Amino acid sequence: MTVDFTIAVAGGGAAGFFAAITCAESIPDCKVVLLEKSPEPLAKVMISGGGRCNVTHACFDPGKLVTHYPRGNRELIGPFHRFQPRDTVRWFEERGVKLKVEPDGRMFPTTDQSTTVTQCLIREAREAGVTMMTNRGLVSVAPQSRGFLLGLSDGSHLACDRLLIATGGNQNSPVFRVVEELGHTIKPLLPSLFSFDCNDARLKDLAGISVPDVEVSAPGTRLSQRGPLLVTHWGLSGPAILKLSAWGAPQFADLDYRFILRVCWTPDLDESSLREQIARARVDFARKSVFTSNFWSIPQRLWQSIIGHLDIRRDAIWNQFPRGAVEPLIETLMQTEFTITGKSMNKDEFVTCGGVSLDEVDFKTMQSKKCRGLYFAGEILDIDGVTGGFNFQSAWTTGWIAGKSIGQEI
Repeated sequence: MTVDFTIAVAGGGAAGFFAAITCAESIPDCKVVLLEKSPEPLAKVMISGGGRCNVTHACFDPGKLVTHYPRGNRELIGPFHRFQPRDTVRWFEERGVKLKVEPDGRMFPTTDQSTTVTQCLIREAREAGVTMMTNRGLVSVAPQSRGFLLGLSDGSHLACDRLLIATGGNQNSPVFRVVEELGHTIKPLLPSLFSFDCNDARLKDLAGISVPDVEVSAPGTRLSQRGPLLVTHWGLSGPAILKLSAWGAPQFADLDYRFILRVCWTPDLDESSLREQIARARVDFARKSVFTSNFWSIPQRLWQSIIGHLDIRRDAIWNQFPRGAVEPLIETLMQTEFTITGKSMNKDEFVTCGGVSLDEVDFKTMQSKKCRGLYFAGEILDIDGVTGGFNFQSAWTTGWIAGKSIGQEI
């Protein structure tokens, strides 16, 4: 092999860097060029996890890991047997970046600084001999007798023998048109991981209140998720909402993000159990105010809002709890309904579903089935995970496999 052989990697994000590094380390005699359209690479990595970078998730069973991907779960099972979170942890720790596990399974650098991750990736790319070119986005690809001729956003051209595209899921990117011209199908690009807009009087002045465990669902669909819920200034968010939005991204888009959301505040209790607990409250909380005491760990201000909309007197105590209010309270605890009127993007997660159709990619190599010498990695594919480090893990995995595959093929 000579340095005349050039591999181009389009996209300076997590998948692109991981692929470029892996490729350059696998075939050190080749020239690996990393193209990034913006002045600074790894911008999304920098701001992820609130600036801490949620590198991956402590889920080390590939079978369980794939259940966190609304799209791509079937295709990722093989790749995760080859490179999974345990391999990600090892890769970074061997390069001086130690990771820690938080109670919810998310993994961050022990420094709690995303720069620890970005500096590692940039350093490793340089040491592996990767040529990094910023302000040079991919705008056209012309297949040649040997490889491709790339048109770049600064007006220049680059000839390469292999092309790996890892430009992400930005629906405004010209790369999707380029990929279509190369014979690929692009699944509709839609937002995933978003919070819900809701202007409901029961949520007024409750922004910042969180409930540790609820079940949320959308009546008329099979969509249901469980986890923490957060009340925001514009509506509802938190892990339960974000997971529901990810799994229901296409359905919610079809509904123009206007639908009914049902919240169960007591997901471990059925109607009979709730009835028993209300009866116990009459005894255990006998002389306590209904508005300030509840069995269900519902934050007091939220509880007061829920009770306040059931026409219960403000001075009511539990041993005088109206029997006529029992059924409405049970219904409210089990299925409070809110009218959702739109979506808002989560502050540090901007993920899309859709992208390159997965049946047109060989997941053993990440090579295109439509165009030989063309590879894909990361979110340009129709793959997306729920919040918690899963999207980065699919980027590391597909980037690693693509980089290794190019090296083995050459």
